Amino acid sequence: MGTPLAIGAAMGGVVGKQMFSAISARFAETAGAVQAVCLFAITLATMLYTLNKSRIRTRRIFKAWVCLAIGLVLGIMSSFLGIGGGPINLVVFYFFFSMDTKTAAQNSLYVILISQVTSLLATLVTRSVPTFGWLSLLLMVAGGIGGGMLGRVFNKRMDNRAVDKLFMGLMVVIMGISLYNVYQYTFAL
Repeated sequence: MGTPLAIGAAMGGVVGKQMFSAISARFAETAGAVQAVCLFAITLATMLYTLNKSRIRTRRIFKAWVCLAIGLVLGIMSSFLGIGGGPINLVVFYFFFSMDTKTAAQNSLYVILISQVTSLLATLVTRSVPTFGWLSLLLMVAGGIGGGMLGRVFNKRMDNRAVDKLFMGLMVVIMGISLYNVYQYTFAL
């Protein structure tokens, strides 16, 4: 299931990035606010699902073409919203594949890895690499590697219930950042 999801997400990521570029070029003043509102709404829906997941009957999908289609939609949403897709991926993996939190998180990381490599390659091929400071790049790479290593240590020590609590807390933070961004794009300009 993971590989068709990752391939679909990689294709969707390229499409979503092009969609956002087209929309932001046409509606430069409001694109960020729309993106933040969408992220808030999806994160809220994700949180509500997570709170009620014990009462929701899940599916067990195994068909590769359905996994590919689900991955495509995930990739478009994640890329359009400018996020890796983690919270959205987890809920989709819970619902469509009956995965527990840890398994869903591991699959999400795999899907995100393939999507990000594809996005990087597309950026290099189209020569649309934004300017950046090398120190910032090195710090982000170090932070990503360090965070991954630290996350692995915590993952081994935490049960699914603790991971769910951490996940809920992070969703509250994401919603707070989204509301702040809506304010910034709408009123602070």
